[in-house]
Amino acid sequence: MEKPEISIELKSHFLRLYQIALSDEDFDILEMRMLYEFAEERGVSKEQLNELLLSPSNYSSVPDSQETRVEYLYDLAVMIWADGKVTEDEYNTLKKYCKKFDFLENNIVPLTDFLLENAKINTSKEEILKNLNT
Repeated sequence: MEKPEISIELKSHFLRLYQIALSDEDFDILEMRMLYEFAEERGVSKEQLNELLLSPSNYSSVPDSQETRVEYLYDLAVMIWADGKVTEDEYNTLKKYCKKFDFLENNIVPLTDFLLENAKINTSKEEILKNLNT
């Protein structure tokens, strides 16, 4: 049975994750494994992800809901920690995406720090969303 088409929003998300993985110039096997785990969580097959990564188009879609934006940004933070360290390039890339996702300028650094701190200790996405909603 063929998998349904991946939305442009989700394609954008996977390309951002891939960009994060490449941003420190030390592409780690753990980062690649995590990319495929994120795909599996969202019902995207290995073949679909491979196709997307091998022939990326210029997908640039920002999620509509704040919850999805935070969820996607948290995935990026988790990806950053996959190799056990955060480089300046990765930190700046996450800040760039926080800004691109329309968070207020004065909230970008605190949000980036919050996401990275929680990704480091492996806080669940549900807990992250709950903390932001309170």
